[in-house]
Amino acid sequence: MIEIRPSEDRGHNKISWLESRFTFSFDQYYDPDHTQFRSLRVMNEDVVAPGGGFPTHPHRDMEILTWILEGTLEHRDNTGGSGVIRPGELQHMSAGRGVMHSEFNPSQKESVHLLQIWLLPERKGLDPSYEQLAFPDAELRGKFHRVAGPEAPVTIRQDANLYIARLDKGADAKHSIASGRHAWLQVARGAVTLNGTALKAGDGAAISDESEIRVEASELSEVLLFDLA
Repeated sequence: MIEIRPSEDRGHNKISWLESRFTFSFDQYYDPDHTQFRSLRVMNEDVVAPGGGFPTHPHRDMEILTWILEGTLEHRDNTGGSGVIRPGELQHMSAGRGVMHSEFNPSQKESVHLLQIWLLPERKGLDPSYEQLAFPDAELRGKFHRVAGPEAPVTIRQDANLYIARLDKGADAKHSIASGRHAWLQVARGAVTLNGTALKAGDGAAISDESEIRVEASELSEVLLFDLA
């Protein structure tokens, strides 16, 4: 079973320095039919204007991933974690029992376009942590490459694995789903077919009771795939 979450049906908010699209309920946007999928709680697509950003604010008991599509984002938190995230780099922050952090676009000329993803942790009260890792294009090109999970290059403290694929037009990638598990596919850019169903940039798909998924690119595309308990 595949249920599509069309891009245009997502929540939307726009202020002077930020435009956001919300796949699931977030902040002042609430949709009782789309609050989360399994442990996947937030899938926000943000565009931050030059010089704009989120001032210092708190998080707790959440696994937070940030994937940059265009531009750069600067992060600082009170655990000592800091860095500038660029396209091809995945940042993970485990908020654990509590963390304060800020995120800003350091460029005064270019916007930053990103996906911010939250997953519920395996348990509450974990120690906060921060990590950031770059993935060369060759690792992502033409296949689903695991970038994050309990025993992946970037650690998620939840029974969840994130794969990313960059596909040229006409290329495809497959992923087997174990019995009893589920998946979420998010099209970051481009257009693809998922088991024959057409999806465009911003679309998401909740996948259950499928043993395999096949994604074929209709144009140059990038997709994120979450394999979830």
